[in-house]
Amino acid sequence: MSINQLMLRNLKKNLKNYYLYVFALIFSAALYFAFVTLQYDPSMEQLEGSIKGAAAIKAASILLVAIVFIFLLYANNIFIKRRSKEIGLFQLIGMTKNRIFRILTAENFILYFGSLLLGIFVGFSVSKLIIMILFKTIGVDAIAALHFSYQALIQTLIVFFIIYLFIMLMNYTFIQRQTILSLFRVTSLTEGKLKKVSLLEMIIGMLGIILILVGYYLSSKLFGGDFTTMNQLFSAMIVILGSVIFGTYLFYKGSVSFIFNIIRKKKQGYLNINEVLSLSSIMFRMKSNAVLLTIITTVSGLAIGLLSLSYISYYSAEKSAELYVPADFSITNIQDAEKFKKALTANHIGYTDKTVDVLQVAVNTEKIMDTNLKEMNAKFDPKVMTLPVISERAVDNIQLSADETLFTDSSGMLQKFMPMKDAGAIELKGQHEVIPQQYKRLHIDAPISGYFTSGGLPVAIVDEAIFERLKKDLNPAIQIASSVYIGIEIQDKAMVKAANKLFNEMSFDDNNAFDSQLGMSNRQKQNMGLIMFIVAFLGLTFLITSGCILYFKQMDESEDERSSYTILRKLGFTQGDLLQGIRAKQVFNFGIPLVVGLLHSYFAVQSGWFFFGSELWTPMIIVMILYAALYSIFGILSVFYYKKVIKEAL
Repeated sequence: MSINQLMLRNLKKNLKNYYLYVFALIFSAALYFAFVTLQYDPSMEQLEGSIKGAAAIKAASILLVAIVFIFLLYANNIFIKRRSKEIGLFQLIGMTKNRIFRILTAENFILYFGSLLLGIFVGFSVSKLIIMILFKTIGVDAIAALHFSYQALIQTLIVFFIIYLFIMLMNYTFIQRQTILSLFRVTSLTEGKLKKVSLLEMIIGMLGIILILVGYYLSSKLFGGDFTTMNQLFSAMIVILGSVIFGTYLFYKGSVSFIFNIIRKKKQGYLNINEVLSLSSIMFRMKSNAVLLTIITTVSGLAIGLLSLSYISYYSAEKSAELYVPADFSITNIQDAEKFKKALTANHIGYTDKTVDVLQVAVNTEKIMDTNLKEMNAKFDPKVMTLPVISERAVDNIQLSADETLFTDSSGMLQKFMPMKDAGAIELKGQHEVIPQQYKRLHIDAPISGYFTSGGLPVAIVDEAIFERLKKDLNPAIQIASSVYIGIEIQDKAMVKAANKLFNEMSFDDNNAFDSQLGMSNRQKQNMGLIMFIVAFLGLTFLITSGCILYFKQMDESEDERSSYTILRKLGFTQGDLLQGIRAKQVFNFGIPLVVGLLHSYFAVQSGWFFFGSELWTPMIIVMILYAALYSIFGILSVFYYKKVIKEAL
């Protein structure tokens, strides 16, 4: 047999055994090429002026390279070890190490660059679909065209050629360092298959669980007022991060073995075949992969958390716009409002309008504040806060006495940082007069735009007579440019888009005091939509690569355990009997990192989701379900591979 024939046979064998690696390489190349194509695509100019689309895509492509680089090096390390006996046989028949390296290099060149070219073709084919998804996500009305970029092609080839050089360097180093004897022993080395769980491992296991729980507890208290300075907040974040990550490592190193050992002891050592194949294997193999599983779990939690937060913001865009702009259009200049109303009338668009006078008044809120955050108090003095004040006549179905003041809800973030009691005594301070009032909390949204509330402060509603007294005693030092809110509501909601187009085309005298609900919602969707799009694709890439890594590990384990399956089959156990235990094993192998990653992301999102929007559960649950469903595919594939090994074992 010639060297070329040997090379072709090995290549065919590798394609059969490592099809998922080839798929992951094609997927990585396709996604990277599609991303870089977006960066150079002329249609991305549609994003200029609102968001820096090309810059964001470029930053994402760099992170994508890092993920792909680590994955391919790790996967190649697994495959070169699996071929160690083959390399040893080559040396036994007289081949030099350099000759063997050249054969492997040629094989890898064909496999690698063949997959790369196929990936580039796939990436080019789906690039139009990807940019259509992007435009749909961010709400940009533009036509996506199939565009081939030679710049993207060259950049992709250069990046993956550099990765290929690193892979070849890894292979060369491996071949040069190994002796013939060690090559035959590489795949037979056990992964810490201990027969007994020591006291130290039990302590490590308990400590890992405790550290994770401590991190979760601190994250739930992070913005609850328990940490009163910014230094304390920062220190708490560092402690949470360190506690959860180190706790996760100890969890895989000792907690899993500790928990499963308790289960095994409760059965007094009498385990059925399913429990032997699942519990016993997991107990002693997971600890040897503790570092890898910690990385996968941590990054999975990070990916799920970031995607959840960006989707929360995207999902809450319309609600956030309604909170900031209560009517379809908000204008604080009377002349501008009249100009816009004339344009609506000229285009036969019916509307209703509401004008509200707004005063800025210093309010003593010391007795109703619950916040302990010292630096927040230094910035927003609880003794004197400047709040917008409106008359009871501006709000329907509200009648107040002369000594009664109502506060609307503040934003979710301010409710966390500056919580207020539901009732208490306050003082309204004019320039010369102080008016004592009894405060009550009214759980409604602000009836005026965020221009007056700095985006989230509560609005004070007072009796009409008190409002007139404050109006005559205003402090000019704290007043803002405008003192009137004009809300314009379109009667036929089907005409809102047409009215918004008119609104955007108008030239107003005051360029900073007007906004539209639809426009604000679209802007938030554009900004957060691009972030969500990028995070989703990076998360998908990591999900594919980490799923492949766990799958490759299961391939190795199945080959190591092939002899055990042969013995069990000869003892009379059927293929179905063994597969039941294998399914349970894969539930643990893939389920434990997934569940821990989901828990990490939940507590991370729960601690600060209110910074991003008004909705938590729906967007977070949608993200988690999709991630779990895609992740489970690799567990199902690993069961099929085990089924093949078990079938061939007899």
